[in-house]
Amino acid sequence: MIIYTATKSQFTTDVFANQIEQKIMAAFEQRAKRKPPPAEIQSWRNSMQYMSNLVLGAQVPDDAGVAIEYGIPLTSKRIDFILTGQNIDQQDTAVIVELKQWSKVSKTHKDGVVSTFVGGGQREQAHPSYQAWTYAALIQDFNQTVQEDQIRLAPCAYLHNCLNDQELKDGFYDPHISKAPVFVRDDVGALQAFIQKHIRTGDRNRLLYRIDAGKLKPSKSLIDHLSSLLQGNREFQLIDDQKLVYETALDLATKAQENERKQVLIVEGGPGTGKSVVAINLLVETTKRQWLSHYVSKNAAPRAVFESRLTGTFKKTHIGNLFKGSGAYTEAPLNGMDVLIVDEAHRLNEKSGLYRNLGENQIKEIIQSAKTAVFFIDENQKVTIHDIGSLQTIREWAENAGAEVTEMTLASQFRCNGSDGYLAWVDDVLQIRETANTDLSGIDYDCQVFDDPNIMRQAIEDLNARNGKSRLVAGYCWNWKSKKEPEAMDVVLEDFGFGMRWNLTEDGPLWLIKPDSVSEVGCIHTCQGLELDYVGVIIGPDLVVRNGKVITDATQRASGDHSVRGFKKLQKEDPKRAQVLTERIIKNTYRTLLTRGMKGCFIYSTDRETREYFHARLQTCDPEALKPEVPILKVAEDTDSYS
Repeated sequence: MIIYTATKSQFTTDVFANQIEQKIMAAFEQRAKRKPPPAEIQSWRNSMQYMSNLVLGAQVPDDAGVAIEYGIPLTSKRIDFILTGQNIDQQDTAVIVELKQWSKVSKTHKDGVVSTFVGGGQREQAHPSYQAWTYAALIQDFNQTVQEDQIRLAPCAYLHNCLNDQELKDGFYDPHISKAPVFVRDDVGALQAFIQKHIRTGDRNRLLYRIDAGKLKPSKSLIDHLSSLLQGNREFQLIDDQKLVYETALDLATKAQENERKQVLIVEGGPGTGKSVVAINLLVETTKRQWLSHYVSKNAAPRAVFESRLTGTFKKTHIGNLFKGSGAYTEAPLNGMDVLIVDEAHRLNEKSGLYRNLGENQIKEIIQSAKTAVFFIDENQKVTIHDIGSLQTIREWAENAGAEVTEMTLASQFRCNGSDGYLAWVDDVLQIRETANTDLSGIDYDCQVFDDPNIMRQAIEDLNARNGKSRLVAGYCWNWKSKKEPEAMDVVLEDFGFGMRWNLTEDGPLWLIKPDSVSEVGCIHTCQGLELDYVGVIIGPDLVVRNGKVITDATQRASGDHSVRGFKKLQKEDPKRAQVLTERIIKNTYRTLLTRGMKGCFIYSTDRETREYFHARLQTCDPEALKPEVPILKVAEDTDSYS
């Protein structure tokens, strides 16, 4: 969808008459069915004056095409400005311009990310070149007209208020700038030369209309690239029941394509059953069949890590367009996607957006948006108050949408040395459920309890030196001081002179696989859905043991932890529900952390009695002697519906 279209001549006339923002606004309200925010109107007023001067100075033909606010299919993103015509070889060409109001930009250490003042504060944003390039890649990869008619796309970025380009154009960003050059205020001549290179004659072939009306399907180049990435990658090979789920999902998706009835597949599986392996294989195969598909997850970490493992690089690539957050479908058209593959579906929320003010329900929106939706879920890994993903909730929304529902289970364990016994022991020791595994006798899994966090840290570092697959993680009981004070330590245990920083710094969601990140502590938000060889877990004061009873305390969580945001309000309104809900969250958090290691798990608790409890539970003992004095608190059945 294009909000405003005109010839270059009409566009410059509208700008000269001071009518451009009113015309864009009127078209926006008519086509988007809502009013644009004031800041966006102001940006049109400012930026279009610069663009008018630019195309006039570049001697762009009067009949060249101009499009403003082109909505990119499959996304909620819009391209600011497109100029269409033909180049010197008479090849249809579209110049894509990403416009920014920023006046100052700072370099970060994150690939394709800069820092600038926006929204009332200093915030990290995608580098404008990366943004322009990925927008072009989306169109190239999915617009059939662009593919078949060999339309050339030339992306660039223009920061017309920015004077100092030193950090914006730092060599660190060269991989993105080489694909989409970036221009600042003093680069007018260079930008005009860029436009003149690509637009020599007008838009004689109704290029804007053809792009806007183009059918959506994955390009052959994208398919070939994805297939080559998966070939020979043992990490993504399917085994046993993984293959059964994979083939069933493809069969259901084929039915949905043929008879137009929605299909919903719910796949339940615990830690290490290979949910993500099946999900990635489905993403590649459905794209290969030229179905519009996305891998979806609430957490950014699995998306970033699997994209990196698939491509073999930490650098951002256009493959990232296939990986989406769970809030990406609030305004998606009905059945606009062929297949949505939802990993970690237990983490889905009701509302979307930074302020939880968008959409109605993520499960509903995902099902509505896709002909086939595949949900991979483990209800015992809900770790925040806002997590609503459950088998029952997915069933209900699927039935409301008239979808055919299929349910399957992934049972084979590929984590924790294939040991169901260890996972059962974790559930029993955390008093999530009673199991027969009261100790670890006869279980081939390296689990140790440490009385000194420094010794545990050294053990993890020694193991990590072998293959880079061991890390320390902790419950979120320490504030993230190093965010504002880079030299500060976050996880501090004064009695032992122990201090480490949280992972949420330079590496972001790629913390788990960055080589030097063993020096930092991970948390639930950057390791859920991912696996290590060995994991060292620091249990904070939010979970302690008293007289054999596991006790949780949400007030011991860090003030910046969003997992229990809203807890205090709920505690005043319904103390019993607050206790039940936060107990489940805290226990599930440690269950998830304790099951990240395939070969071993090391444990340190900040509480002495809790360490003694875990020491005892490692040994063969009388189960009755370890029964808590108070019955284990059960989670109410209707808790899932609360948000």
